[in-house]
Amino acid sequence: MAIYYRCKNCRSDFSIKLKACPFCGTPLPKENRMFRIDVSYNKKRVRKTITGSLAIAKEVEAKIRAELIGGEYYDRRQKAKQETTLNEFFNAKYLPVVQKEKKSWDRDAQHFRDYISPIVGKKKLNEISPFDVEKIKKHLADEGKAPRTIEYVLATLRHIINKAKDWGYFEGENPTSKVKKPKADNRRIRFLTPEEAQMLLDELKKHSQQVYEMALLSLHTGMRAGEIFNLKWGDIDLKNGIIHIKDPKSGENRTAYITDKIKSIFENKTKKPDEYVFKDAKGNKIKKISHTFFRVVDKLGLNDGITDDRDKVVFHTLRHTFASWLAMQGTPIYTIKELMGHKTLAMTERYSHLMPDVKRNAVDSIDRMMEQRVVKLERGTKNDSV
Repeated sequence: MAIYYRCKNCRSDFSIKLKACPFCGTPLPKENRMFRIDVSYNKKRVRKTITGSLAIAKEVEAKIRAELIGGEYYDRRQKAKQETTLNEFFNAKYLPVVQKEKKSWDRDAQHFRDYISPIVGKKKLNEISPFDVEKIKKHLADEGKAPRTIEYVLATLRHIINKAKDWGYFEGENPTSKVKKPKADNRRIRFLTPEEAQMLLDELKKHSQQVYEMALLSLHTGMRAGEIFNLKWGDIDLKNGIIHIKDPKSGENRTAYITDKIKSIFENKTKKPDEYVFKDAKGNKIKKISHTFFRVVDKLGLNDGITDDRDKVVFHTLRHTFASWLAMQGTPIYTIKELMGHKTLAMTERYSHLMPDVKRNAVDSIDRMMEQRVVKLERGTKNDSV
């Protein structure tokens, strides 16, 4: 059990017998000194920082010690946790952590702000029920949100409550587990014809060389926008014609192969291994696709009269086109899986319908095999009769 001064300048702790910090030399202020209280009892330790006088610090130390001995200190802290509302937990605990750990933290924040907080934000964490989750789900459906969006929002709430449970703010079963996820096939259907793709690339090149090159790269390698944003010159091996795609969405690194057109846009550029291949106007990593892409798509009328988002041309359509063209050329489905970086073969099987000739040829081979067998039998019969 001890009380120390804490230096406001270098944040070091030192004896209350001293008048200045022995580490940086900063003298103690006359008022509102900072104290570090350290109390241990029965293998439990409490450390607390306060500002005030030495007398106040001693009172706080005595109170903590008495509550530890009486077993009240952690009971009181746990009770305070159970009084925490969802809004308080999200802003004070959850968000500061996921901003460092989760790539999609900004999407979590938007989901919480727009859809979760208005309905259950003021509720205490342990008071949130499956019925409350159903209300969020219904509200989103009433607003015309897509099933996939509803699923994302419920996943955000589930993650928040799971964290609250891990950190001692929530007890019991996660209420989102009692609510059925909306089912919908949100996979994109549209892919470009070679004529549409060339028309798009030509028009992009007129407006932005960089957006053109990014679009060409996605079309020729199947790379996602985020993978292109993360691409550094050290990931590109022009000599062997490969691109090392690191930390992709699937979590497993993979290799893309450089075509002649892709090689032509890379080989004459200044290359520093740690430098991003594509950068924004300030020389930093790009965070989203330029509006130039969407303006060109609108100019070409590629989305005219289309209301279903799955049929609209977006940047991801280029990746979908890459896989679709491979399938139409009869590329084995497992090879497409590897090139796309899909986690499971089921994710790639969506392209199998584009290979009707391959399937038909496989079945027709039975006819050919039987015909060859019949011919051999007929020849054998003729030879026997001679």
